[in-house]
Amino acid sequence: MAGGDSSVKFLLLHRTCKLVVLLCFLHISVTVFFYVRSLDVRFSFVQNQQHSNVSSTQTNQVRHTGFTSGTEPKVVLTTKEEHREEPKVSEQPKEEKKKKEEVEPEKKLEKCPETSPLLVGPLRVEFTSPVNLDQIKDQNPNLQPGGRFRPRDCEAVMKVAIIIPFRKREEHLKFWLFYLHPILQRQQLDYGVYVINQDGDQIFNRAKLLNVGYLEALKDYDYECFVFSDVDLIPMDDHNTYKCFSQPRHLSVSMDKFGFRLPYNQYFGGVSSMSKEQYLKINGFPNNYWGWGGEDDDIFNRLSSKGMSISRPSGDVGKCRMIHHDRDKKNDPNPQRFDRIAHTRDTMHKDGINSLSYQVVKTERLDLFTKVTVDVGKP
Repeated sequence: MAGGDSSVKFLLLHRTCKLVVLLCFLHISVTVFFYVRSLDVRFSFVQNQQHSNVSSTQTNQVRHTGFTSGTEPKVVLTTKEEHREEPKVSEQPKEEKKKKEEVEPEKKLEKCPETSPLLVGPLRVEFTSPVNLDQIKDQNPNLQPGGRFRPRDCEAVMKVAIIIPFRKREEHLKFWLFYLHPILQRQQLDYGVYVINQDGDQIFNRAKLLNVGYLEALKDYDYECFVFSDVDLIPMDDHNTYKCFSQPRHLSVSMDKFGFRLPYNQYFGGVSSMSKEQYLKINGFPNNYWGWGGEDDDIFNRLSSKGMSISRPSGDVGKCRMIHHDRDKKNDPNPQRFDRIAHTRDTMHKDGINSLSYQVVKTERLDLFTKVTVDVGKP
């Protein structure tokens, strides 16, 4: 019995040891398995962290991205050491577009109509209420320095220089500017106003000042038409266009001074216009008419001798009002005028623009006109 018990115990112990060994092996296997799993998890974690850092860097770069044209970005790279901005990718198209615009010519305007649609017809012209230059400037905001204007919406049919012989008639000039600037703008002219001021106290020479105005205006611009106007004459209808025609034009047809009638058929005084070709054909105006009167008839004779005739608007359209005044000092009637008029054909080729002499004292580009003060000498 004792031997049998020992055999049983030994078998039991042996099985127990095998079970323990099996459990230990199982434990070790489980431990190894989980150890290996933990290594894989840690490796994946590290990879995820690296990927996250890369994504974070890219996200930060995107946050520094600016857009200039709506299509291509501007990238700014930022480091601790320096802040550096890469060239704008979209700037090149802008520069190319700007260069293209500079190369391409501006769209050419259409010609203004021969008769402006802005005209209003008969005008009320009064000289009772004084005007000042600031008021005139405010009412004509589109004027350029020197009394220059050109239409914005169309190309003017003519480039016109308005020439005014002048001396000590400031109040008359204010009225002229007040009325004429709006009229000339409604007529859609490309024009400039030149006041030719005779310096000193010598006898007045209207025709010579007109010659000076012709040359001085051409120094500024390629005018093709010249309107010669006394400072005291205002048109009463804006259909009386201050431009040139196929024949020399007499614009002040019917003045209130003469009862709104033409004083005589050869009369060419007050306001007239000639193209450059017409003016040069008669050698300009005479320079030797000192004092009042005679030069208008001399000009008429010059035109007639060259086969030109005088064109005029109708009496109603050509109405003008004169600012009444006493005769200026140093502008007494010229006693030699009748003799000179009789010899126009003999003198016109040597007395005119080809023999003009004068000295510019000062040129002023004012808001409403260009004032040229000149010394025209003496008789």
